[in-house]
Amino acid sequence: MPINKGFVLASRPRGEANVGNFRFFEAPAPQPGAGEVLVRHHYLSLDPYMRGRMDESRSYAASQKLDEVMIGGTVGEVVASNDSAFAVGDRVVGQGGWQLYSVACAADLRKLPAAKVPVQAFLGALGMPGVTAWHGVNRILEPRAEQTLVVSAATGAVGAVVGQLAKARGARVVGIAGGAEKCGYAVASLGFDACVDHRSPAFEADLAAATPQGIDRLFENVGGAPFRASFRRLNDFGRVAICGLIASYEGAAATTIDDMRLVLVRRLMVQGFIVMDHMEDWPRAIAELAALAESGRLTWRESVAQGIESAPEAFFGMLKGRNFGKQLVRLI
Repeated sequence: MPINKGFVLASRPRGEANVGNFRFFEAPAPQPGAGEVLVRHHYLSLDPYMRGRMDESRSYAASQKLDEVMIGGTVGEVVASNDSAFAVGDRVVGQGGWQLYSVACAADLRKLPAAKVPVQAFLGALGMPGVTAWHGVNRILEPRAEQTLVVSAATGAVGAVVGQLAKARGARVVGIAGGAEKCGYAVASLGFDACVDHRSPAFEADLAAATPQGIDRLFENVGGAPFRASFRRLNDFGRVAICGLIASYEGAAATTIDDMRLVLVRRLMVQGFIVMDHMEDWPRAIAELAALAESGRLTWRESVAQGIESAPEAFFGMLKGRNFGKQLVRLI
């Protein structure tokens, strides 16, 4: 019988989360019951939303339960099946969590289509982050040719796709990222028109120089001071899509808008959204993103930690911006 390994949430963070909030376990792999399948995970996705789920405070989704396997998206292979919808060898995406094996029913898994992309892409640009970008760009921001769109965490799993989709619609795209290397990648590899380093002491002046005509569309992943600076540069009838506020996740002050009067005076639309509320968009979004990827018109970068034991450190590194692109853990 194969051995399962992974992490459960052992305690709630008090202030900044740390590795002590998790507990490592080893146990025999679970066995599938009637109508269930056993999946051997190949990759685990690490995402900012997980930090909020570690807390007990009310949010858009239930808190992660203590002493249960930490939640997380996974992609892997069916190794045993008691459901006629799945065969051994099928590649699937699910919410298997921080562990090597999981048991799931058919309703909790999505069989992967045949595609000429690495399987882990369905946790990134062709998965939840990509669909998040697709929904924010196409359903909320709807950028038009010649408009300026700014996206924070510009080289992350969501931001990189946002910028490329907006460019395809003819917008002028300006990224916000941490460090010269990430900003250089955004321009040279992702095709952004400019990228501003939020760590620069001259950030606000740099942002103004990169957006001389102001900002028409803002896709916000981070919050904090860069968000406030971007918000002040919004033009009349600007639109803001907020899908993350990672700067506020680790005990820092909540992100605020300096002057709510701007929303009225400039007739702004500010829309927060959670991509899981829009499952009707997923099939179309993934199909379009996969077509772009296979044609070479959509690219991305990954940071890959090796082995389930590396998950906590990789997770906290991602929260501090140490990753470059989509953060994954390779489990095979």
